[in-house]
Amino acid sequence: MIAWSIKVGLACKQIDKVVVSTDSDKYVRLAKFYGAEVINRPAELAQDETPMISVLQHALAVNPADLVVLLDPTSPFRLVKDIDDCLEKIQEPETDSVVTVTKAEHNPYFIMGTIGKDDSWQFPLVKTDQPIIRRQEAPEVWQLNAGVYVIKKTIIESGKIFTEKTKAVVMPAERSVHIDTEMDYKFAEFLLKEGYVKQNY
Repeated sequence: MIAWSIKVGLACKQIDKVVVSTDSDKYVRLAKFYGAEVINRPAELAQDETPMISVLQHALAVNPADLVVLLDPTSPFRLVKDIDDCLEKIQEPETDSVVTVTKAEHNPYFIMGTIGKDDSWQFPLVKTDQPIIRRQEAPEVWQLNAGVYVIKKTIIESGKIFTEKTKAVVMPAERSVHIDTEMDYKFAEFLLKEGYVKQNY
């Protein structure tokens, strides 16, 4: 998956440098093999609970840049066009960062809720003045797909990725697969095998 992210980054003509931040010798070798530069991430920034903003701040300190394009290896199916669209949108006035999203599979206005201590079903998750009784009446909602983040240096330095001036670029569901589990990986293999997605570089 890291190879896909490196290669699509290298294929994007608007990206000046592709850098992998890692504390793993294995990923250092892979990154260099596929043509990326490497930032040796300190152990304290390589913990499961380490926030991404801290990793980005460290990367900027080592490799200064006006814009950071974050390509999460676990979302490998973004295209160069998705990156280009984000880099175009970041140039719009009053824009601090740009993220890719896809239509949410589940709608908090209609089918999502919480379970109380007594197993009571608290529904819906997001309440409206007038009850929504048909799915078609629910507002469209979108979810982050971790495909592309483009963030201005000043925003990262302030400790943020998202602000009130964050904008979105929509990607289709088949290219928004996020691989966290073996089942996700199997599904991604299926999409490739059946031609729903193709190599992105």
